[in-house]
Amino acid sequence: MMKLLAASFCLIVIGSCATSPTGRSQLILFPDSEMDEMGVAAFKEMKQQTPPSADAKLNSYVRCVSDHIIRAMPGGDPKAWEVRVFDDDQVNAFALPGSKIGVYKGLLDVAENQNQLATVIGHEVAHVVAQHSNERVSTNYAVGTGMQVVQIAAGAQSPAQQQLYGLLGLGVQVGVLMPFSRRQEAEADVVGLDLMADAGFDPRESVKLWQNMSAAGGSKPPEFLSTHPSDQRRITELNARMAGAMQRSLSARSSGRVPDCD
Repeated sequence: MMKLLAASFCLIVIGSCATSPTGRSQLILFPDSEMDEMGVAAFKEMKQQTPPSADAKLNSYVRCVSDHIIRAMPGGDPKAWEVRVFDDDQVNAFALPGSKIGVYKGLLDVAENQNQLATVIGHEVAHVVAQHSNERVSTNYAVGTGMQVVQIAAGAQSPAQQQLYGLLGLGVQVGVLMPFSRRQEAEADVVGLDLMADAGFDPRESVKLWQNMSAAGGSKPPEFLSTHPSDQRRITELNARMAGAMQRSLSARSSGRVPDCD
């Protein structure tokens, strides 16, 4: 249904069709500037709700890993990105349009080293790179009531605002269970794996990270997995791409990209 709706609007709205990093057709209705406004507003809301971590070493560590991932992006500039570590035991992280990254302290109990943390941050940044938020907001806008999404993002708290933040990728952080589609998740895995490999991290640790995620919490999965399905198929697909990812990582390291985040 979503694919048919997207195809129909691509025939009607000139310039609304885009291509994702993996070659998938997307319905993109909003300019980057408007998506950035929404992301900035959502991030501001999250900072008001959750206190920052005062741990200088933890902040430096997360910033270091994030900076390496950002530099691996085309035209990536770490100075343009805001990275916030939240003092919360949630096993979670997110990235938003407008160059925002949020990492919850609890994630560091599951992501055991810089390579595993790079897996999560790479995956979340990949959602931004692939314009998944724009795609979701555009589709919702196309089939909905034509809401003024920028005004909603910057306005007072409301159910519509919470829904919009869920579409942007905040999910359970705002009490709205609105996961990315499996197709978008698979795409973020692919793009994220390439990002962390191009940054010089060890791609093999991505598999260990998802295994740790699956094991965390016993019968109750961590918050991250409530919106990011992790199963054997995901691990199998990562392993299928591992040879190419390792080659990218070795090439990055030979060119001087050798992350050393403690």
